[in-house]
Amino acid sequence: MQYIKLGNSKLRVSRICMGCMGFGDAGKGQHTWTLDEAHSRTAAYYAYDG
Repeated sequence: MQYIKLGNSKLRVSRICMGCMGFGDAGKGQHTWTLDEAHSRTAAYYAYDG
């Protein structure tokens, strides 16, 4: 499995699992704290391109 550095932090996460549990539709999922698509894209951008 490949791991990447998360943004400018020292955290290393797998490419597959990069915190995707927090991405989705809060109204349809189990968690009210999930990010919608626009905010998810922003988070992914900073995680990869920081």
